[in-house]
Amino acid sequence: MTKKERTLNAIEILKQEYPEAICSLTASNPFELLVATRLSAQCTDARVNMVTPALFEKYKTLDDYANAALSDVEEIIKSCGFYRDKAKSIIGMAQKIRDDFGGIVPDNIEDLITLPGVGRKTANLIVGDVYGKESIVVDTHMIRISNRIGLVNVKEPVKIEMELKKVVPADEGADFCHRIVLFGRDTCTARKPKCDSCPMYDNCKRTGVK
Repeated sequence: MTKKERTLNAIEILKQEYPEAICSLTASNPFELLVATRLSAQCTDARVNMVTPALFEKYKTLDDYANAALSDVEEIIKSCGFYRDKAKSIIGMAQKIRDDFGGIVPDNIEDLITLPGVGRKTANLIVGDVYGKESIVVDTHMIRISNRIGLVNVKEPVKIEMELKKVVPADEGADFCHRIVLFGRDTCTARKPKCDSCPMYDNCKRTGVK
């Protein structure tokens, strides 16, 4: 089976398992999603969703964030870990979007990764979820699962992104990535994957067709 065949099969299998491919992070606008994604670095989405309501309630506009006191943002997001760097990034993102992008969250990866604290993973999420463009979010789940089931044979996130963009239809990328996260949490876990009951069993390089 070719990697493209395996990938297309995986897309269809995950559609059946997870009809609603939704982002686990709660946000009501593009900048809030950008903030939530920044907070999710080395932190669970569940924890982020516990922290962001207070943050989003206090800071409602881009200018609010751009003019925020660093110590205040730090205090609100403290339980997310690495809160000093994250708070600095959040304020810096707001200032750069205000000053350099007319107050609009950029719609392309090249501009997004110029924002403080924003890498390709975050940029791809925004591009796909907010703007509906081609995107592949390479997080720990994607790195593990794409290699484990045989979609790629490389561990570097950028290389995985580029390899998957060759075989994942452009309009399927964002949803596929959300479904991979759900699949990774439910079944294809890091330490004890549930191979015997896995819907991907026959499509997996480890357990099914080689």
